[in-house]
Amino acid sequence: MSTPVPPIFSRARRRGPAVLAVAALLGGALYGLGPGTSTASSHREAPLIAADPAVDNTDLYAFVAPDRPDYVTFVANWMPFEEPNGGPNFYPFADDASYYINVDNDGDSKADTRFRFKFKTDDRRGNDTFLYNNGPVTSLNDENLLVRQTYTLDASFNGGDFSTRVRNGPVAPSRVGPASMPDYNTLRNQAIKTLDGGWKIYTGQADDPFFLDLRVFDLLYGGDLSETGQDTLAGYNVNTIVLQVPLKDVALKGDPKRNPVIGVWTTTDRAKVRAADGTSRSGERVQVSRLGNPLVNEVVVPAGMKDKFNASRPSDDAKNPKLVQRVTDPELPKLIQAIYGIPAPATPRNDLVEIFLTGITTKAGGPIKADLNSQLNNADVNPKKFVPSEQLRLNMSIPPAAQPNRLGVLAGDTQGFPNGRRLTDDVVDIEIQAVEGAAQAGKLVDALAAGDKVDANDQGFGNVFPYVAPPNGVAVNQGGSPGGATNQSGSQGGAGNGVPGLAPGGQSPGPVGGMTGTSDDAAPNPALSPAGFAAGDDSSSPAVFLSVGGLVTLAAMVALFLFGWRRRWQRLSRPDTAGAAADDPTMRLR
Repeated sequence: MSTPVPPIFSRARRRGPAVLAVAALLGGALYGLGPGTSTASSHREAPLIAADPAVDNTDLYAFVAPDRPDYVTFVANWMPFEEPNGGPNFYPFADDASYYINVDNDGDSKADTRFRFKFKTDDRRGNDTFLYNNGPVTSLNDENLLVRQTYTLDASFNGGDFSTRVRNGPVAPSRVGPASMPDYNTLRNQAIKTLDGGWKIYTGQADDPFFLDLRVFDLLYGGDLSETGQDTLAGYNVNTIVLQVPLKDVALKGDPKRNPVIGVWTTTDRAKVRAADGTSRSGERVQVSRLGNPLVNEVVVPAGMKDKFNASRPSDDAKNPKLVQRVTDPELPKLIQAIYGIPAPATPRNDLVEIFLTGITTKAGGPIKADLNSQLNNADVNPKKFVPSEQLRLNMSIPPAAQPNRLGVLAGDTQGFPNGRRLTDDVVDIEIQAVEGAAQAGKLVDALAAGDKVDANDQGFGNVFPYVAPPNGVAVNQGGSPGGATNQSGSQGGAGNGVPGLAPGGQSPGPVGGMTGTSDDAAPNPALSPAGFAAGDDSSSPAVFLSVGGLVTLAAMVALFLFGWRRRWQRLSRPDTAGAAADDPTMRLR
């Protein structure tokens, strides 16, 4: 028995002349090409980027929040698996990289609007100390904070030159611990910047909002669905850029009513020539990471293509038949059939082409009959210039749901994934159903209805900017819940509900964003306990006790670590290093 899917995914029996004309215009590109050339929820998804975490895109979110319905919010994350106790250097953005949020509003697969972030580190430690801070830090300007970062934000519109919107913007530091940062919420609020025109920006550390059980790689959850229900990313942090801008600033011709659909992806680039210590020298810049829809590069693209995939651009998507085949004839349904006996849908998978490559529209002749989130639906788009490509597409005109559903469009909640992506959208369960043909068949696959049994993030999201939960501050291998983070809700505003989406545990919180008595420039003070500090910690009188033997042991461990790191770095920097290094687009000078 199967569960019906809402009418938005029902099939139509007739195809009008306009549909046939667009299909003929796109020709083989529509039916022969798939979303094979973007990365997604990419936690160490490719060999080369796994060795360069500071520039590794992990996830991208795009949504219209209930508290500011005339603005679109982008949440872009980098640097996966940040263990809270990862000192003494913790987790800075890379100074020699550029981090981009790209927007395509006319469907030609080229960025019409680009937001570029560059970071600068002020490391004041010198030869005096190894500590990140030498006393409690109560503000971003506190003299005890010895490692600081600032950013420059440049923006380009309609393919024009970049202009600077922010110089020396504040970056929230890595969360060291309760003795070092007794009130992290103050630091976080100081890193929120509001610009003329209503732009809001937050850069810094946050709890990793992606929730899933990564044991999918153990032959798809243990071969009998026994390995589910554990949030692999609970307790880990990421570096995040949260950017909120007016709808008109990214809509085609500045008109979000006529042209509400945008496509979004993030990229990172570095200088092509780098010294052995990782710093850039000179020369051409190369793209080293790219991210669009979740899970594409992790479970669709094969290992041998992942590095080139990270260096590709949306305009190249329709030109790579090997990657196309991995989408029109995907591997995952075959594995599910072999392990669980659930028949794989027939190929070619034109439903996946529509979901990931063109957007969902009746104007491209695909099997899903709805006008949801394709740039072809924009009134001022020239269909002759439309180029299919993999992007996270969002229809900004769909109002926030009063009762958001974690399964998004599949559950009739058209503001959810794959129409953009909210923080609380359960993209793993949605995409498992999608690859099994739920969108095309018009019904859910009941045998896989439980998904990975991780239905919500372990930390509650906020109902005002910047929405993401504060970073965890306790070791992943400690604490009261699976994954090590303390399982408490209410990370912001005392509400514990997400924006937009569900509260931890999957309970819908209803509308959010209606708080009163809060500043427009800073989030209300959240309860910091959900950010990962173990209950009972007394941060008011911290004390550290080290014996002589302990200091000797610590010194020996540091010496062994430095020796091993030097050996590893020397090996990796040799020109004849085996493995994926031959495909590395950057060169390192010894």
